[in-house]
This record gives sequence, structure tokens and C-alpha cells, in this order.
Amino acid sequence: MSEELVRVELSQQQDYRFGVRFGGSVPELVADEPAPLGSGAGPSPVQLLAASVGNCLADSLLFALRKYKQKPEPISCTVEANVGRNDQGRLRVQSIKAVITLGVEGPTLEHLDRALGQFESFCTVTQSVGQGIVVTVEVWDAAGLRLK
Repeated sequence: MSEELVRVELSQQQDYRFGVRFGGSVPELVADEPAPLGSGAGPSPVQLLAASVGNCLADSLLFALRKYKQKPEPISCTVEANVGRNDQGRLRVQSIKAVITLGVEGPTLEHLDRALGQFESFCTVTQSVGQGIVVTVEVWDAAGLRLK
């Protein structure tokens, strides 16, 4: 098993707005809370979490299909994070739903069932987040057929 340390640096710019530096040639990202706390100058922490889950799932499915020399592009993903209050009245992400849509019709892809059966287990972010938050995943094809 390969281990890696991922480092991200955040610097407060103003109030709840932070500059997020990833290092290397990756441009800085601005994160901010929506009003009334922040000014909404960038994605909120919940939006960043949802984006991370969706990006990892889409990448993982693409990798699984490409392993079989398939071309499912363009892939899109919509993620909804349900935020509500816990028993102590504190806001928490209670569930995340990701809907991935392939750019082609499912029946045109070879080994689709194998890829669909394994891609989630290789998604580092989703598997980690899923230990504390319920994550559901749907996969649809370009013709509107639900594949998973």
C-alpha cells in the first residue's frame, strides 16, 4: 500500500474568506461561507466536500472504464449534500447523493457491469467520507437509462 501526505494551506483573507493553496502549479482557490457569515466569494466547505466526493467518484468510474479500453466521455456528476441539525442542534452534513451521467449509452460500453461493480471501492475520498456520512451513488447513461 502506498502512503502519501497531502498538504493544503489556508490563509484567512477577510472574515470567513480563506485562500486555499494546494502547492505546485495549482492555482489558489478562494473558499468562503455564504451570507450572512461570509460573502460567498468562493465555494463553502460543504460545497468543497461535495465536489471532492463527486470528482473522486467520476474519476474512479472513468479509470475503471478506461481500464477496459472504453470511452464513456464526457462524464458529468451532480452532487447534493443534505445539511441538517444533529441531536445537539449543530449543523452537519447528514447525507450525500452523487449522480453520475455518462456521455454515451451504456450498452455501447464493454465490461460496464464489472466497472460499475468496483469503481466505488477504489474512490479514496468517498470511501473515507462514507465512514461517517451516508453516500449514495447513481449512474445514468446518455439516453437516460439508470445503470446503477
